[in-house]
Amino acid sequence: MGDARRVAVEQRFSTAVSVDRQGRTHVRVPFDPDEMWGAKLCHHVAGSIAGRTLRGVVDQVDDGRVLVLGPAWSAGCGPGDGEVVDVVLAPEGPQRGQLVPDVAAALGASPEAGAFFDSLAQFYRNAYLRWIDATKRRPEQRPVRIAEMIGLLERGEKQRPRREG
Repeated sequence: MGDARRVAVEQRFSTAVSVDRQGRTHVRVPFDPDEMWGAKLCHHVAGSIAGRTLRGVVDQVDDGRVLVLGPAWSAGCGPGDGEVVDVVLAPEGPQRGQLVPDVAAALGASPEAGAFFDSLAQFYRNAYLRWIDATKRRPEQRPVRIAEMIGLLERGEKQRPRREG
C-alpha cells in the first residue's frame, strides 16, 4: 500500500522513560514511524503517556526515534526517570490518506509540496484545508486555491500570506 493510502494507526507500547536535568521527558519509540505512518520529514503525534495526554514530535536520533516532552508537560507530576509507562501515539491531524481526492492528487503530483505539507503541524494543515473548503459558493475558485497552496508549499510557506482588503 502506498504512502498516500496509509490510514492513521494508533500505536500502543510500554517503555521506560528518562528525565534529563532540564526536566524533559524522553520516550523511546520502539517502531519506525515512517514504516508505520508513511515517510515524512517529521512526525507530529498526539496520544498519552501513563494516561496524561500529549502532543509532540517524534525525532530521529543516532540510535532510533524519540519523543521529547518539555518540563511544562509533566509540571512536576509526570513519570519519574526510569519509570515504565504505557504509551499511546497516533499521527496528529489530517493525514494524506484522509484528504479529499483533488487535494490528495495535487499533493501527490508535487512531491516537494506533499512532503512539506506532511511535515506541518495540524494547525497549518487544517488552515490550508479550511481555506480550500471555503470555496463552496464559488466552486471555480477551488482549483485556483489548490494550485496556490501547492506553490506556497513548494516554497516552504507554512501558511498563506494574509491579504489586505
